[in-house]
Amino acid sequence: MAISFREMPWYVQVLVFVTLAAIIIGLGEYVPFSPVKTARNDLAQLSQDRQALSEQVSSLEVYRRRYSEFRAETDAMQKQLDTLQVIVPEDKDLDEFIRMVQGAAQSAGVEIRRMAAGPVTPKDYHYEMTFDVEVDGPYFGIMDFFARLSRLSRIINVGDLFVGGIPTGQSTKIPVRPGTSVAGKLSLTTYFTKPGDDATNKTTAAKH
Repeated sequence: MAISFREMPWYVQVLVFVTLAAIIIGLGEYVPFSPVKTARNDLAQLSQDRQALSEQVSSLEVYRRRYSEFRAETDAMQKQLDTLQVIVPEDKDLDEFIRMVQGAAQSAGVEIRRMAAGPVTPKDYHYEMTFDVEVDGPYFGIMDFFARLSRLSRIINVGDLFVGGIPTGQSTKIPVRPGTSVAGKLSLTTYFTKPGDDATNKTTAAKH
């Protein structure tokens, strides 16, 4: 006489359910193209992709930090370049240079009697432009003039300096300011980087 499943003892029923579950799981794990196996493969692939993306993000984070460092270095170098272009401009800017020197002289109470531009001299990485200058004024005014030249934005070197006194009662063709006690001859050299036509020798009289 056949016994129905419901009439079997409860532990037999549990054993049957466990066995069926094991069979179903086993079929899902090992049977090709089963949904369970496909889902597990997809999950494993997604896990690998996630790991690869995490590694890429980590490497890109390093480049992001390095980019910030490079940007800061580039900005600092650009500022240095801007400063260098002020003190050593590309063009000789002859008129601007003369105005700067005359402004320093007037502020110091010194008269520029003559500025003669010499030829442009090429160097390895820049060009030099030299002026022969004659000045007169009070002794401390001449010293102040040199100090003001050193504080100008553009590089100016003073050379071939000769300063001498003016004898009392000496007559001159050009009137001198009261308090003028010394006269000087010197050369002023400035620099620029862009090649151009040589400066022609000429004499620039100071404006009175």
